[in-house]
Amino acid sequence: MKTVVFIETAKSGSSREAIQAAERLGYFTVLFTKRSSFLEKRSEFHDVHYMRLVDLDNIKEIRKEIQILLDKGLMIESIISFVDPYCYTASLLAKEHQVNHFSTEAIRKNENKLYSREMLASSPYAPKYWVLNKDSSLDEYLNELLPNFPLMMKSPQSTGSKDVFQVNDKKQLIKGYSALLNKFPNDPVIIEEYLSEPQYLVEAVVVAGKVHIIAIFKQDIQQQKRFIVTGYNLMLNPNYEFHRKIKSAVLGIIKLHGLTNGPCHLELRQKNDKWKLIEINPRISGAGMNRMILGGYGINLVEETLKMALGIKPDFTKKFRKHIYSQYVTVEEQGILESVTGKNRAKRSQGVLYVYVKPRKGTYLYPPLSMGHRYAYVIATGDSEEEAIRNSKNAASAIQFSLLPIDEEDENTLIREVDAYNLDEQEKDNS
Repeated sequence: MKTVVFIETAKSGSSREAIQAAERLGYFTVLFTKRSSFLEKRSEFHDVHYMRLVDLDNIKEIRKEIQILLDKGLMIESIISFVDPYCYTASLLAKEHQVNHFSTEAIRKNENKLYSREMLASSPYAPKYWVLNKDSSLDEYLNELLPNFPLMMKSPQSTGSKDVFQVNDKKQLIKGYSALLNKFPNDPVIIEEYLSEPQYLVEAVVVAGKVHIIAIFKQDIQQQKRFIVTGYNLMLNPNYEFHRKIKSAVLGIIKLHGLTNGPCHLELRQKNDKWKLIEINPRISGAGMNRMILGGYGINLVEETLKMALGIKPDFTKKFRKHIYSQYVTVEEQGILESVTGKNRAKRSQGVLYVYVKPRKGTYLYPPLSMGHRYAYVIATGDSEEEAIRNSKNAASAIQFSLLPIDEEDENTLIREVDAYNLDEQEKDNS
């Protein structure tokens, strides 16, 4: 039986839609996951034909599970992941089983923010940055760092804004550095200049060295304790000069990373007419990205990426061109979810293509500290860019989360658990 092995998935979004695409293409789907909750809710994964709970951080265990599949007589056609940080693991295992069609070493470098910065160090695409190793003393860098506030701090392993934050003064710098070292004691800390310019996301796929730019989105970013993307605007008709320059930057960045086969998405900002890479990841963006591209261009990007992984020629032809905007919903207070209202009203709203609400009753909700704290989104279209934006925002405003309060002691505990980098927290007076 022809089989595709997926290493981890989210419950919904691009990674889950890839599994659904494999089933639609007639493959037996296998999911290795470390999330026991998925096995507890096995009936919700009808598109997964075989699911196993596996320690995904132990490659030897994954190899054993793959051998079990082979012993059962399954013909593994692809091993793939659409989830950080398993893209490299999947590509490496696919290479071992001679079913790899992606650039494994480039994926390894893309997954690590430090390797990525090193690839671009002598290029015009890297923002100014400093690397503090675990044995470094922050004091050695203070004279150089202090004139450059505000700054961004991040772990090389950061994903979804979880371990990325802005520091505005010496006190926050010291506190943030200490927090990152506590969480990742064996990793360096990356400090970068803060770029205030608008941010753009580029979805691309490289096939035999040829870069296909699939879509460009302008991101709307909510800046509170973290930088959270709350809106994606598909740039259907960017002006010639903008498109020429961002394409040139994307091609240069991808070449420097050595990616000759495989998907990636890049986040960029333009400083003084020069494009700077915020980050690159060796996969399609998660959440609603695949549906946005499908709605805007008629391209099912996860399906075409999967075809590529299977050795089948992908088709990136744009079937049509529609304005698309996706509005994400967050909450301003934390609490226990009692009910969600407005989902059906949002679905019936003008121009709406898709509505997704993530949390269930009883879930703890928080003001956003990572991309995972975006709790719903609405993808909408319109006859113009402005109408698509208006339709999406209007529909999203109908979705309301009713929260039960948390007592003060539990609230303080949750804050400490969720926000390891509460840089604004007041120091206790021990006098």
